[in-house]
Amino acid sequence: MKAQRYAATALRRASVSLHPATEVVSPAAQFHSRAPVPALFQPSSLRQHHGARFIHSQPARRSGASTAVASNPAMAFPCLDALETRSANLEARSLSSGPEPAYTTGATQVFHSRDPFLLDWGGILPEFDIAYETWGKLNADKSNVILLHTGLSASSHAHSTDSNPQPGWWEKFIGPGACIDTDKYFVICTNVIGGCFGSTGPSSIDPADGQRYATRFPILTMEDMVRAQFRLLDHLGVDKLYASVGSSMGGMQSLAAGVLFPSRVGRIVSISGCARSHPYSIAMRHTQRQVLMMDPNWNRGFYYGRVPPHAGMKLAREIATVTYRSGPEWEMRFGRRRADPTKPPALCPDFLIETYLDHAGEKFCLTYDPNSLLYVSKAMDLFDLGREHQQLAAQRRADQENLIQSGSRPRLSDPSCSLTLPDSPYAEQPQSEAESNMSDAASPIPLDVRPPEDLIAGLSTLRDIPTLVMGVASDILFPAWQQREVANALRLAGNRNVSHVELSEEQSMFGHDTFLLDLKNVGGSVNNFLG
Repeated sequence: MKAQRYAATALRRASVSLHPATEVVSPAAQFHSRAPVPALFQPSSLRQHHGARFIHSQPARRSGASTAVASNPAMAFPCLDALETRSANLEARSLSSGPEPAYTTGATQVFHSRDPFLLDWGGILPEFDIAYETWGKLNADKSNVILLHTGLSASSHAHSTDSNPQPGWWEKFIGPGACIDTDKYFVICTNVIGGCFGSTGPSSIDPADGQRYATRFPILTMEDMVRAQFRLLDHLGVDKLYASVGSSMGGMQSLAAGVLFPSRVGRIVSISGCARSHPYSIAMRHTQRQVLMMDPNWNRGFYYGRVPPHAGMKLAREIATVTYRSGPEWEMRFGRRRADPTKPPALCPDFLIETYLDHAGEKFCLTYDPNSLLYVSKAMDLFDLGREHQQLAAQRRADQENLIQSGSRPRLSDPSCSLTLPDSPYAEQPQSEAESNMSDAASPIPLDVRPPEDLIAGLSTLRDIPTLVMGVASDILFPAWQQREVANALRLAGNRNVSHVELSEEQSMFGHDTFLLDLKNVGGSVNNFLG
């Protein structure tokens, strides 16, 4: 009853009509009053509430000017009103019914590992869960298994199942007679560790103290995720995969699976991925993390049971969506059209492209754990299959294992940020035209550009594994030259069975999301390669 009264009070505070001179404090700000609220996320002041609709009042007049009228009326901000209303509703729910929201996509199978799991950067999971789903039938010698790796925010639900009939994120690509033919193959898809759809992640309980990990969760790598998946394969008695298949972040994991376990992977499919993260994609993910962490509701990761940082999540998803699709597609779909040309322009979403991004953010902001976004996206940034990077990670894990065997407590890496600035201000450096083109993520890279020797050496363990590498010319997040780099490095490492497919803009203008949409070109190439 006490929680219900508090919830009612929170909603009443959000709806009360205030005098213009009164300081307005949103329910979310009251709940986290100890933290300063950045101006970006502060509620618009001087507003009245009538029903479900906010009306902005006139700015307070200066003393002695009681009859003065402003030159123009105050602008309305329905987009900010919607954020504040959501905060009030979420606070009421979290007080009356516990943590909000619950991140789930339906029934899955769960593998629970009780063995400690050492991570590349020194962290440890005393135990962990892997949520997974399967399709098709496992043959007698377990030789028809395809491990399907997901993108950043996807769950294990790649295709509908009897226990969860909702369409999966690759619904049309999987099934009897489909490009991944479940009449032939037994398909396994997992939610990665660090995720929030059943696998152990920041929202999970730390068995050491019974509290949620939050940002006490250790830093992850793509390789950590893959090694956890192979723990599942061990549990299922699968010695060797028929194929490792993935797109986007999954394409990175698919390559990593072959590098880490070359004797256990029969084929590799990497679509719109890379063998090492490059500055442009790192920069875009950094921006998403920063805008999320600046939401005062993030509370340094300890928001469980409270109002989640939904505003930061919405903005982070809008930034991500800009990188997922392409300019040519948006030119055709939206052009310069406004949502309602009969109304005057507004600072809230007004053009159709703005309303599209706003909708994308709205759909996502409460369906994925913000901390998972931080950890999984950071793992993508750290990805590098170069030889030196692999050796350093292996040495760190070996050192940790030695400490544990000697009875010592594992030594964690310094958790502080390495925020450093150069002694002198950064200045643009003169460079040749060719170097300038190379630094532009969207510029075409010639087929004969030699990848770094360190990367060639790092991929040398894949020399005997048939590999399909696919790219899309309209992709700005993982530009086609990055897949070209993978294919060239594999060939230079001695792999004579590399298939490289690059879809032109005429074939697909869907950008990075092509792997989710193009059943004919992407699905057809995968089907032909798997045989």
